[in-house]
Amino acid sequence: MENMPLHFLSSRLEFPPVETANEDGLLAVGGDLSPERLMLAYKNGIFPWFNDDSLILWWSPDPRMVLFPENLKISKSMRKVIRDQEFTLTQNTCFDMVMDYCANVDRKGQEGTWITPEMKSAYVALHQKGRAKSFEVWKDDLLVGGLYGVDLGHVFCGESMFSLEPNASKFAFIKMVQEFAEKNYQLIDCQVHTDHLESLGAELISREKFLAILQG
Repeated sequence: MENMPLHFLSSRLEFPPVETANEDGLLAVGGDLSPERLMLAYKNGIFPWFNDDSLILWWSPDPRMVLFPENLKISKSMRKVIRDQEFTLTQNTCFDMVMDYCANVDRKGQEGTWITPEMKSAYVALHQKGRAKSFEVWKDDLLVGGLYGVDLGHVFCGESMFSLEPNASKFAFIKMVQEFAEKNYQLIDCQVHTDHLESLGAELISREKFLAILQG
């Protein structure tokens, strides 16, 4: 089936069918970042991702990068990091700081950030409603890594992570996955493929399969 023309959102709280996304996964443009729209998006396999000088862009890629908690891979070096208790982990103690670091820490091959002030305000609002959560990594009482995302109760949608010390973001990710495995979460949504996520056990699945788990 050919992709439909790109959909421009109005003030109505709705999205077009995800099957109408283009081959890159771009589904719609515009709308707002209200908590209600964000939660509707995530529950339907859609997420916002755009630059500071762009309209709001909404995505639903096919295939989708996910991690089934039981498939988590922990390298020997990371097992040693965990065993040596080099880091400690907290949750939801400084959500704003985690977002700030995710926005500002330099990454190879990446210019600028998609975590705009508008995006930060939107996810802080979600956090205040208990739907967005952060995991923080500490070393000697200093924040050295972390990640944040949206919690749907059986699926955690990871958004971004940062690391100021080697292995800090890996530590956050591994500990997060282990906790969600204990709580019988079905998967961690990683959105798009990266070699880093693949090394931790994430894999590509079809959008259809992802939505079946998300809405099942």
